[in-house]
Amino acid sequence: MACYADSVQVYRPPAAEPVLHGREAFADHYATRRFNLPTLHAELLNRMVMGNKVVDHERIVGLSDTPAEVVAVYEVVDGLIQSVFFFSPA
Repeated sequence: MACYADSVQVYRPPAAEPVLHGREAFADHYATRRFNLPTLHAELLNRMVMGNKVVDHERIVGLSDTPAEVVAVYEVVDGLIQSVFFFSPA
């Protein structure tokens, strides 16, 4: 969590409002709804960096019966991740 700003905002488009506000809420979500899943695994398929944006294409296993490919966009400000946008198939 040291890479995230205290005020990190997490979005899941198409929703316009953040689904998580702040590093503590982000850490709690992952501790109680992700990292406690024994079969959870993310494979980084591709990464692109453009300026202060990092775009990851990942394959996630363990959230459902079939693997899901997702895109995560991280906005870095002053060396910390300030915003995260998670895109997944509908």
